[in-house]
Amino acid sequence: MPENKPQYNIPLHDIKPLLEVQEYSFYYLVAIILVATSLIIGVLYLLYRWFQRRDKFNIRKEHFHALNSLDFKNTKKSAYLITLYGNTFKDDSPRHKEMYNNLVTRLEEFKYKKEVNSFDSEVLGYIELYKEMIDV
Repeated sequence: MPENKPQYNIPLHDIKPLLEVQEYSFYYLVAIILVATSLIIGVLYLLYRWFQRRDKFNIRKEHFHALNSLDFKNTKKSAYLITLYGNTFKDDSPRHKEMYNNLVTRLEEFKYKKEVNSFDSEVLGYIELYKEMIDV
């Protein structure tokens, strides 16, 4: 025997049907993650470049400091070192090359002799002029 259950057919007037709500929070999350990731990658790249430049060995800077710190008391050794370190900068411009070749010809007399005198004022002037021309 089936039991008869009473059925209530009462109309509901004050309850509205469910509405579909658009959910954008997933898209916001993805956008925030992409922006944060790109910022972190950008900062890491800038740090990498900074460390790369900071630790980079600069031969031009080293040779420039060596030229400026030469002691002219040992004339023969100084002539060789000026020729060696000056060679780094000779290809900067045609003017540098001409000045370097002129300086090397003036230093020849101080290189190949057993006993040499100290640099005269003209050679010292050429050396100072060449050092002033150098841009590091």
